Amino acid sequence: MSALMPWLLSGLGLVILLLAGDSLVKGAVNLSLRLGVPALIVSLTIVAFGTSAPELLIAIQAVLDDAPGIAIGNVVGSNTANILLVLGIPALLATMHTSECDTKKSYNYMIAASVLFIALAFRGVFDWIAALVLLGALALVLFDQAMEAKGHRAACAAGTASEEEIEGVDPDLPWWRIGVFLVLGLIGLPLGANLLVDNATIIAKTYGVSDTVIGLTLVAVGTSLPELATTVMAALRRQADVALGNVIGSNMYNLLAIIGVASLVGPIPVDQAFLQFDLWVMLAASVLLVPFVYMRRDITRGWGIALTGLYVAYLAIVLS
Repeated sequence: MSALMPWLLSGLGLVILLLAGDSLVKGAVNLSLRLGVPALIVSLTIVAFGTSAPELLIAIQAVLDDAPGIAIGNVVGSNTANILLVLGIPALLATMHTSECDTKKSYNYMIAASVLFIALAFRGVFDWIAALVLLGALALVLFDQAMEAKGHRAACAAGTASEEEIEGVDPDLPWWRIGVFLVLGLIGLPLGANLLVDNATIIAKTYGVSDTVIGLTLVAVGTSLPELATTVMAALRRQADVALGNVIGSNMYNLLAIIGVASLVGPIPVDQAFLQFDLWVMLAASVLLVPFVYMRRDITRGWGIALTGLYVAYLAIVLS
């Protein structure tokens, strides 16, 4: 039972993280709209950052616990999983008609963020200098998206939303429930992150693998579950724009915001394995989206098999 306990506690930490992140988003969104903050600003900031809160807390906790491999591994592994797994599995269930959606601009931002992230990684460490560069790039992207959305010219992943389009908005939600959502989110996020990182580190030591491998696999797949659930539902509802936009937006925020903020907490050294393999796999997976973004191809069941198969092969290589 003792050998099983770290796995159970890691799973519990992940569940707490996901529930707390959802609770924080609901509370923050409803509070902001009640206070008169425009829905556009809410969608581009609170919703975007709130849905990335689990990854952010994991990264910060990993830095504080001197397990930086989990921090970078979570981001790089999540981005790879988001493309190969999160788009692959839903395509096995139903063809995603991405040919109907224009995500070129958001995709270009994601590729640029990936290249910038890799370039900074070759410095050997993500420190406050890298943090300022990443967060500066994020600010530019947010500003451009806000301007484009404000002019009603946004592409389907650009982040525009009315109050009805923002998930979790309830105009009749009482103030006390908003407070409960906020408190549960603010308490649950650090609690879940602490549980997950501590026990993931124990698992790594028990099986003789690095915290980097745990970050790339167990933690990365776990934190990609919300994106997977969202994308599966979007595919079944024939909302390909939501599916593809969700993945592109999530990957961009992971690279710019998560490591950007975590690097301000403490320096994050880059393992040599990332520079030799994992970062390039992440970039190659991103490039695989070119046919769906630029050539307007649908993500068919065949593509789903290929993408999922590539992710299984990647996991096999990492775990070996």
